[in-house]
Amino acid sequence: MSAGGATGLEALPPLSHVIAAHGLAPRKSLGQNFLLDLNLTAKIARQAGDLAACDVLEVGPGPGGLTRGLLTEGARHVLAIEKDPRCLPALAQIAGAAPGRLTVLEGDALAIDPLAHLTPPIRVVANLPYNVGTELLVRWLTPEAWPPVWETLTLMFQREVAERIVARPGSRAYGRLAILAQWRCDARIVMHLPPGAFTPPPKVSSAVVHLAALPAPRYPADAHILERLVARAFNQRRKMLRAALRGAAPDIEDRLVAAGIAPTDRAETVDLERFCALARLMPGAG
Repeated sequence: MSAGGATGLEALPPLSHVIAAHGLAPRKSLGQNFLLDLNLTAKIARQAGDLAACDVLEVGPGPGGLTRGLLTEGARHVLAIEKDPRCLPALAQIAGAAPGRLTVLEGDALAIDPLAHLTPPIRVVANLPYNVGTELLVRWLTPEAWPPVWETLTLMFQREVAERIVARPGSRAYGRLAILAQWRCDARIVMHLPPGAFTPPPKVSSAVVHLAALPAPRYPADAHILERLVARAFNQRRKMLRAALRGAAPDIEDRLVAAGIAPTDRAETVDLERFCALARLMPGAG
Protein backbone atom coordinates (compact mmCIF):
# COMPACT_ATOMS: atom_id res chain seq x y z
CA MET A 1 0.00 0.00 0.00
CA SER A 2 1.26 3.47 -0.79
CA ALA A 3 2.44 5.78 1.92
CA GLY A 4 -0.22 8.27 0.83
CA GLY A 5 -2.97 5.73 1.41
CA ALA A 6 -1.64 4.96 4.88
CA THR A 7 -1.46 8.64 5.72
CA GLY A 8 -5.08 9.14 4.67
CA LEU A 9 -6.37 6.35 6.90
CA GLU A 10 -4.16 7.32 9.81
CA ALA A 11 -5.54 10.85 9.64
CA LEU A 12 -9.09 9.67 10.37
CA PRO A 13 -10.50 10.55 13.81
CA PRO A 14 -10.81 7.90 16.56
CA LEU A 15 -13.91 5.74 16.25
CA SER A 16 -15.29 7.04 19.53
CA HIS A 17 -15.27 10.54 17.99
CA VAL A 18 -16.92 9.24 14.82
CA ILE A 19 -19.71 7.59 16.80
CA ALA A 20 -20.31 10.76 18.80
CA ALA A 21 -20.20 13.03 15.74
CA HIS A 22 -22.71 10.95 13.77
CA GLY A 23 -24.97 9.88 16.64
CA LEU A 24 -24.20 6.20 16.12
CA ALA A 25 -25.48 4.69 19.34
CA PRO A 26 -25.52 0.92 18.61
CA ARG A 27 -29.02 -0.47 18.05
CA LYS A 28 -30.00 -3.80 19.55
CA SER A 29 -32.62 -4.29 16.81
CA LEU A 30 -29.78 -4.42 14.25
CA GLY A 31 -27.59 -6.73 16.36
CA GLN A 32 -24.96 -3.98 16.61
CA ASN A 33 -21.96 -4.25 18.92
CA PHE A 34 -19.19 -1.97 17.72
CA LEU A 35 -15.50 -2.85 17.99
CA LEU A 36 -13.61 0.39 18.59
CA ASP A 37 -10.04 -0.78 19.25
CA LEU A 38 -8.22 -0.33 15.93
CA ASN A 39 -5.39 -2.60 17.10
CA LEU A 40 -7.94 -5.38 17.48
CA THR A 41 -9.64 -4.72 14.15
CA ALA A 42 -6.25 -4.81 12.40
CA LYS A 43 -5.47 -8.10 14.15
CA ILE A 44 -8.77 -9.58 12.90
CA ALA A 45 -7.96 -8.39 9.37
CA ARG A 46 -4.59 -10.14 9.55
CA GLN A 47 -6.30 -13.45 10.31
CA ALA A 48 -7.58 -13.39 6.72
CA GLY A 49 -4.03 -13.55 5.37
CA ASP A 50 -2.44 -11.42 2.66
CA LEU A 51 -5.24 -9.29 1.20
CA ALA A 52 -3.17 -7.29 -1.28
CA ALA A 53 -4.42 -9.28 -4.28
CA CYS A 54 -7.98 -9.82 -2.96
CA ASP A 55 -11.35 -8.16 -2.95
CA VAL A 56 -12.92 -8.36 0.49
CA LEU A 57 -16.64 -8.54 1.32
CA GLU A 58 -17.53 -7.06 4.70
CA VAL A 59 -21.06 -7.31 6.11
CA GLY A 60 -22.22 -4.91 8.81
CA PRO A 61 -19.25 -2.53 9.01
CA GLY A 62 -21.04 -0.11 11.33
CA PRO A 63 -18.79 2.93 11.89
CA GLY A 64 -15.95 1.17 10.06
CA GLY A 65 -13.51 -0.16 12.63
CA LEU A 66 -12.85 -3.43 10.80
CA THR A 67 -13.12 -1.62 7.46
CA ARG A 68 -10.19 0.55 8.47
CA GLY A 69 -8.29 -2.55 9.56
CA LEU A 70 -8.84 -4.27 6.22
CA LEU A 71 -7.70 -1.22 4.24
CA THR A 72 -4.72 -0.56 6.50
CA GLU A 73 -3.65 -4.20 6.13
CA GLY A 74 -3.60 -3.71 2.36
CA ALA A 75 -6.88 -5.11 0.98
CA ARG A 76 -7.06 -4.43 -2.76
CA HIS A 77 -10.72 -3.45 -2.53
CA VAL A 78 -13.38 -3.69 0.18
CA LEU A 79 -17.10 -3.98 -0.51
CA ALA A 80 -19.00 -3.09 2.66
CA ILE A 81 -22.74 -3.80 2.95
CA GLU A 82 -24.42 -1.75 5.66
CA LYS A 83 -28.12 -1.76 6.58
CA ASP A 84 -28.02 1.22 8.96
CA PRO A 85 -28.11 4.50 6.98
CA ARG A 86 -26.73 6.36 10.01
CA CYS A 87 -23.35 4.71 9.37
CA LEU A 88 -23.01 5.80 5.73
CA PRO A 89 -21.39 9.23 6.36
CA ALA A 90 -18.72 7.62 8.58
CA LEU A 91 -18.02 4.99 5.91
CA ALA A 92 -17.90 7.69 3.22
CA GLN A 93 -15.19 9.41 5.24
CA ILE A 94 -13.13 6.20 5.17
CA ALA A 95 -13.71 5.85 1.42
CA GLY A 96 -12.35 9.36 0.97
CA ALA A 97 -9.20 8.42 2.88
CA ALA A 98 -8.61 5.33 0.69
CA PRO A 99 -9.55 6.48 -2.83
CA GLY A 100 -10.91 3.75 -5.09
CA ARG A 101 -10.51 0.99 -2.50
CA LEU A 102 -13.84 1.06 -0.63
CA THR A 103 -17.34 0.64 -2.04
CA VAL A 104 -20.30 0.90 0.33
CA LEU A 105 -23.72 -0.55 -0.46
CA GLU A 106 -26.70 0.36 1.70
CA GLY A 107 -29.06 -2.54 2.26
CA ASP A 108 -29.70 -5.96 3.76
CA ALA A 109 -26.89 -8.46 3.14
CA LEU A 110 -29.48 -11.23 2.96
CA ALA A 111 -31.09 -9.51 -0.03
CA ILE A 112 -28.04 -8.18 -1.93
CA ASP A 113 -25.97 -10.14 -4.45
CA PRO A 114 -22.49 -8.68 -4.02
CA LEU A 115 -20.83 -10.46 -6.94
CA ALA A 116 -21.41 -7.66 -9.44
CA HIS A 117 -19.19 -5.49 -7.25
CA LEU A 118 -16.39 -7.98 -6.55
CA THR A 119 -13.49 -9.33 -8.61
CA PRO A 120 -11.94 -12.70 -7.66
CA PRO A 121 -10.08 -13.75 -5.65
CA ILE A 122 -12.64 -12.91 -2.97
CA ARG A 123 -12.40 -13.24 0.80
CA VAL A 124 -15.13 -12.50 3.32
CA VAL A 125 -14.16 -10.77 6.57
CA ALA A 126 -16.83 -9.51 8.93
CA ASN A 127 -17.92 -8.84 12.49
CA LEU A 128 -21.34 -10.23 11.64
CA PRO A 129 -24.46 -8.74 13.24
CA TYR A 130 -25.59 -11.33 15.79
CA ASN A 131 -29.10 -11.59 14.34
CA VAL A 132 -28.07 -12.69 10.83
CA GLY A 133 -24.64 -14.25 11.33
CA THR A 134 -25.62 -17.92 11.27
CA GLU A 135 -27.98 -17.51 8.32
CA LEU A 136 -25.29 -15.80 6.25
CA LEU A 137 -22.75 -18.48 7.12
CA VAL A 138 -25.11 -21.27 6.03
CA ARG A 139 -25.73 -19.47 2.73
CA TRP A 140 -21.99 -19.14 2.10
CA LEU A 141 -21.47 -22.82 2.91
CA THR A 142 -24.29 -24.09 0.68
CA PRO A 143 -23.94 -22.52 -2.80
CA GLU A 144 -25.26 -24.46 -5.79
CA ALA A 145 -21.72 -25.03 -7.10
CA TRP A 146 -18.49 -25.83 -5.26
CA PRO A 147 -15.82 -24.50 -4.94
CA PRO A 148 -17.55 -21.23 -4.02
CA VAL A 149 -16.76 -17.72 -5.25
CA TRP A 150 -14.95 -17.00 -1.97
CA GLU A 151 -11.59 -18.42 -0.89
CA THR A 152 -11.89 -17.88 2.85
CA LEU A 153 -14.35 -16.65 5.47
CA THR A 154 -12.97 -14.86 8.53
CA LEU A 155 -15.98 -14.17 10.70
CA MET A 156 -16.74 -13.07 14.22
CA PHE A 157 -19.56 -14.81 16.08
CA GLN A 158 -20.79 -15.29 19.60
CA ARG A 159 -18.40 -17.82 21.11
CA GLU A 160 -21.15 -20.44 21.35
CA VAL A 161 -21.75 -20.26 17.58
CA ALA A 162 -18.01 -20.35 16.85
CA GLU A 163 -17.67 -23.49 18.95
CA ARG A 164 -20.54 -25.13 17.05
CA ILE A 165 -18.71 -24.51 13.75
CA VAL A 166 -15.51 -26.28 14.84
CA ALA A 167 -17.08 -28.90 17.14
CA ARG A 168 -16.05 -32.56 17.03
CA PRO A 169 -18.33 -35.61 17.32
CA GLY A 170 -19.35 -36.46 20.86
CA SER A 171 -19.38 -32.86 22.09
CA ARG A 172 -22.54 -30.97 23.02
CA ALA A 173 -21.73 -28.31 20.43
CA TYR A 174 -21.51 -30.83 17.56
CA GLY A 175 -24.39 -30.59 15.12
CA ARG A 176 -25.60 -29.45 11.73
CA LEU A 177 -23.37 -26.35 11.61
CA ALA A 178 -20.20 -28.37 12.27
CA ILE A 179 -21.03 -30.81 9.49
CA LEU A 180 -21.93 -28.12 6.95
CA ALA A 181 -18.70 -26.24 7.71
CA GLN A 182 -16.29 -29.14 8.00
CA TRP A 183 -17.59 -31.04 4.96
CA ARG A 184 -16.31 -28.35 2.61
CA CYS A 185 -13.85 -26.28 4.67
CA ASP A 186 -10.98 -26.32 7.09
CA ALA A 187 -12.42 -24.45 10.08
CA ARG A 188 -10.64 -23.17 13.18
CA ILE A 189 -11.06 -20.53 15.86
CA VAL A 190 -8.26 -17.97 15.51
CA MET A 191 -9.17 -15.32 18.12
CA HIS A 192 -11.21 -14.89 21.29
CA LEU A 193 -12.63 -11.52 22.33
CA PRO A 194 -14.14 -10.62 25.72
CA PRO A 195 -17.40 -8.67 26.03
CA GLY A 196 -15.47 -5.58 27.13
CA ALA A 197 -13.89 -5.24 23.67
CA PHE A 198 -17.25 -4.05 22.32
CA THR A 199 -19.54 -1.08 22.68
CA PRO A 200 -21.98 -1.90 24.18
CA PRO A 201 -20.48 -5.02 25.82
CA PRO A 202 -22.60 -8.04 24.83
CA LYS A 203 -23.60 -10.59 27.47
CA VAL A 204 -21.41 -13.26 25.86
CA SER A 205 -17.83 -13.62 24.67
CA SER A 206 -17.03 -13.64 20.96
CA ALA A 207 -14.63 -15.55 18.74
CA VAL A 208 -13.27 -15.24 15.22
CA VAL A 209 -13.52 -18.31 13.01
CA HIS A 210 -11.42 -18.77 9.86
CA LEU A 211 -12.85 -21.11 7.22
CA ALA A 212 -10.80 -22.01 4.14
CA ALA A 213 -12.74 -23.54 1.26
CA LEU A 214 -11.54 -26.98 0.17
CA PRO A 215 -11.28 -27.54 -3.61
CA ALA A 216 -13.81 -30.37 -3.24
CA PRO A 217 -15.91 -31.69 -0.33
CA ARG A 218 -14.03 -33.86 2.14
CA TYR A 219 -16.17 -36.93 1.31
CA PRO A 220 -18.51 -37.51 -1.66
CA ALA A 221 -22.21 -36.89 -1.04
CA ASP A 222 -25.12 -35.06 -2.64
CA ALA A 223 -25.31 -31.70 -0.88
CA HIS A 224 -29.10 -31.53 -0.71
CA ILE A 225 -29.45 -35.09 0.57
CA LEU A 226 -26.73 -34.57 3.18
CA GLU A 227 -28.28 -31.31 4.39
CA ARG A 228 -31.76 -32.85 4.74
CA LEU A 229 -30.38 -35.94 6.44
CA VAL A 230 -28.30 -34.03 8.96
CA ALA A 231 -31.13 -31.59 9.73
CA ARG A 232 -33.46 -34.50 10.40
CA ALA A 233 -30.91 -36.37 12.52
CA PHE A 234 -30.10 -33.40 14.76
CA ASN A 235 -33.66 -32.11 14.97
CA GLN A 236 -34.24 -34.93 17.44
CA ARG A 237 -30.68 -35.32 18.66
CA ARG A 238 -31.64 -37.19 21.84
CA LYS A 239 -33.32 -39.95 19.87
CA MET A 240 -31.57 -42.98 18.46
CA LEU A 241 -31.02 -42.55 14.74
CA ARG A 242 -33.37 -45.39 13.81
CA ALA A 243 -36.13 -43.28 15.39
CA ALA A 244 -34.90 -39.84 14.38
CA LEU A 245 -34.61 -40.94 10.73
CA ARG A 246 -37.77 -43.04 10.64
CA GLY A 247 -39.57 -42.15 7.44
CA ALA A 248 -36.41 -41.10 5.61
CA ALA A 249 -36.31 -44.58 4.06
CA PRO A 250 -38.38 -47.71 4.70
CA ASP A 251 -35.29 -49.77 5.53
CA ILE A 252 -33.41 -47.07 7.41
CA GLU A 253 -31.85 -49.51 9.90
CA ASP A 254 -30.24 -51.51 7.09
CA ARG A 255 -28.90 -48.32 5.51
CA LEU A 256 -27.48 -47.14 8.83
CA VAL A 257 -25.64 -50.44 9.30
CA ALA A 258 -24.35 -50.30 5.72
CA ALA A 259 -22.90 -46.85 6.46
CA GLY A 260 -21.13 -48.14 9.56
CA ILE A 261 -23.63 -46.57 11.98
CA ALA A 262 -25.39 -48.51 14.73
CA PRO A 263 -29.17 -47.89 14.58
CA THR A 264 -29.00 -47.13 18.32
CA ASP A 265 -26.39 -44.39 17.83
CA ARG A 266 -27.40 -40.78 18.33
CA ALA A 267 -26.56 -38.08 15.80
CA GLU A 268 -23.98 -36.35 18.02
CA THR A 269 -21.77 -39.47 18.03
CA VAL A 270 -21.64 -39.92 14.23
CA ASP A 271 -18.71 -38.35 12.41
CA LEU A 272 -18.80 -36.52 9.10
CA GLU A 273 -17.45 -39.44 7.08
CA ARG A 274 -20.26 -41.76 8.18
CA PHE A 275 -22.95 -39.12 7.62
CA CYS A 276 -21.65 -38.76 4.06
CA ALA A 277 -21.65 -42.55 3.64
CA LEU A 278 -25.28 -42.66 4.79
CA ALA A 279 -26.20 -39.80 2.44
CA ARG A 280 -24.82 -41.85 -0.48
CA LEU A 281 -27.14 -44.72 0.51
CA MET A 282 -30.31 -42.64 0.82
CA PRO A 283 -33.15 -42.54 -1.76
CA GLY A 284 -32.32 -40.14 -4.57
CA ALA A 285 -28.56 -40.48 -4.23
CA GLY A 286 -26.85 -40.97 -7.56
